[in-house]
Amino acid sequence: MSVTAYAPEAEERLRGEAAQIISRYPQARSALLPMLHLVQSEDGYVSARGIALCADVLGLTRAEVSAVATFYTQYKRHPNGEYTVGVCTNALCAVMGGDLIYERVSEHLGIGHDETTEDGKITLEQVECNAACDYAPVIVVNWEFFDNQTPTSAVELVDQLRAGRPVTPTRGAATVGTFKEISHVLAGFEDGRADEGPAAGPATLAGLSIAREHGWRAPSLDSSDGDASGTTGDVPDPYGSAERPPTTPDDSDPAGKRGPAGEGATAEEGKQ
Repeated sequence: MSVTAYAPEAEERLRGEAAQIISRYPQARSALLPMLHLVQSEDGYVSARGIALCADVLGLTRAEVSAVATFYTQYKRHPNGEYTVGVCTNALCAVMGGDLIYERVSEHLGIGHDETTEDGKITLEQVECNAACDYAPVIVVNWEFFDNQTPTSAVELVDQLRAGRPVTPTRGAATVGTFKEISHVLAGFEDGRADEGPAAGPATLAGLSIAREHGWRAPSLDSSDGDASGTTGDVPDPYGSAERPPTTPDDSDPAGKRGPAGEGATAEEGKQ
């Protein structure tokens, strides 16, 4: 089946950047994932011509490329909006209001999961986890974090995006790049914004602060007998004379059976 080709200048540029990506890997086919982001940065989704280009450059069949592109949710098989708004509705975010946020935003925009507004500005996603439970409920816009959201703040956020106003994530870059721009970054081409804004807030660092207050550090493993309480060679005991933290979730529960993975865990704990 024939597909529409890229314009000559675009084809030359994409093949040049594809060569840079391939040079990072010992085997060319390992470059497929970032190359799919590359063609997505050009077309706004993984198009038929993008698949054909990846297949030709890597010496794969179009079926092989399509099999990968349809497996991962970050690769879109139809035109995506300028901004992907992902509302987390997994356990913790749901308990904290994620379900209500998704329902309110969906109703406000008039679209459902993986659908795009008529103006092409926003694609809405119901996300299984945004990996930021310490700031639940969380929304990501093109994978930049917006923490501690409410239905009202979420609606205001999407309205700003549709109006073309810059929005500032809670953490990360100072502003949110477009879907195509971020796809180019995911392809492995830095945009010079990696050090913008805060990376971690107090909620994320709470455990580290407590560990420092108590002088706790991860034990080093003695390679000779596997005793985590010992040291190896010239490596000093990380605890010294400091009291070691408990090695079980609860001193009164030495078997750890009330932990999330242990016997007797509740359904909600098991989801964490």
